[in-house]
Parts: sequence; structure tokens; C-alpha cells
Amino acid sequence: MSSTADHIIEADKLTKRFGDFTAVDAISFKVKKGEIFGFLGANGAGKTTAIRMLIGLSRPTEGEATVAGFDVYRQADKIKENIGYMSQKFSLYEDLTVRENIRFYGGIYGLSRKKIKEQTGRIIEEVGLENSAGNLVGSLPLGWKQRLAFAVSMVHSPSIVFLDEPTGGVDPAARRQFWEMIYQASAAGRTVFVTTHYMDEAEYCDRVSIMVSGKIEALGSPAKLKEDFSASSIDEVFVQLARGGAVISD
Repeated sequence: MSSTADHIIEADKLTKRFGDFTAVDAISFKVKKGEIFGFLGANGAGKTTAIRMLIGLSRPTEGEATVAGFDVYRQADKIKENIGYMSQKFSLYEDLTVRENIRFYGGIYGLSRKKIKEQTGRIIEEVGLENSAGNLVGSLPLGWKQRLAFAVSMVHSPSIVFLDEPTGGVDPAARRQFWEMIYQASAAGRTVFVTTHYMDEAEYCDRVSIMVSGKIEALGSPAKLKEDFSASSIDEVFVQLARGGAVISD
């Protein structure tokens, strides 16, 4: 698989099978450094399975992929060290305080005590939890938990962060606040790879892919996809694809 310096993720015919079931079916795409890339699809489309292969948690059945320059087959540990990841299920410890969670993850990523102290103060201020730093994470509203989990996933300053359904279950206001954090991360030069089944969130991305039944059926900027499908929203594009519309790639 050829590689280009301006792409931080490259996948070529990446496939994952479980017995006779193909969860991810020969998907190919590239993600540019610094962009917000939306990985869209209905629940069960294969998004989480794909992201698990990219972050080194699941070995592909076939195909090739590199993340941050590392091969998903041979260098999974290197990938894990160089990315941030926020899982679909809440990823912090609810029986630890806000401050303890940050320190814990800082230690896992091998940060020095000085750096952990700096990052703890920065994250608490950034998320707006100055008055709740000593509270158990389990006591926080879901929207605050998700924002904290996102900030903690970047405690080691990775060049790319993967977010798997980060806004699932939160109210619209909390979703908007979460996306403001994504914009800030992107503005700082970080690549954000985000999976979601909320089609309206595609509008916030630089480019999106849309998965249907394990395959990428559309790929491009939100504006380009809406133009190509003569649609007023990405949700309309998805409906056409789900009914068997043409594949668009960009």
C-alpha cells in the first residue's frame, strides 16, 4: 500500500469477518492530518469493528492499514501509544475522582509527575470542572463525563484521537458543547476520527464516509455529498444509500 506524508490514516480493502459474517467489507479510505473525519452509519453498520482494527484492538482478516505511520498488523502497540481513544462505552473510572482519573491515565501513558500535574490542572480548567475536581466521576452528569473522557483521552498529546459514538445518549446542548471541544482539538492541529450514527453531526466534519452493511458507500465533504445526491441533508443522503443509491467516493 502506497503512503503519502499528508495522510495520517490509510486503509486499503480492510476487512473483518466473524465466521461467515462479514462485519467490515473491504473498506478503503485515507484521512488527512488535522482534519475532522466523520465515520457515519446506522447502529450495526460496522463502524466500531472498523475503529477497533484501526486502533490495534482487533486484527483484520484481510486488507492493509496504517495509523500514524504504524502498521495495524505488526505495530499495534505503537499505534496504541500514539493515539487517543474514547470508547463507545464510558471509559473513566466512576469510583475515582475527576483529579484521580486524570492522574491515573497520565501514569498509564508514562507521563512524568510534573507533566501529570500540569495536564491535570489544564484539563480541569479546560473542561470547567474546577469546583468538582475532588468529586467522584460517577456523580457527574453524562455530558460532563463525556467531555472529561475526551479531554483525558488526549492527556498524552497524541496527534490523532479516535472517538467512538462520543455523543450517544447526551442531550442536544451537551452534544454541541462536545463538538466545540472537537473544533478546539482540530484547531490545535490534532486529527479527529469520530464515529456516529447522528447524521446531523456530519455537517460538523471536514469529510465523512457513510457505511451501510459493512461497506463504505459514500465518501466526501458534506457539501459535495449533498450536491451529488441532490439532498438537503446528510440524513437524506443516507436514506438514498440505504435504499441502494450509487457509490460516491472523493
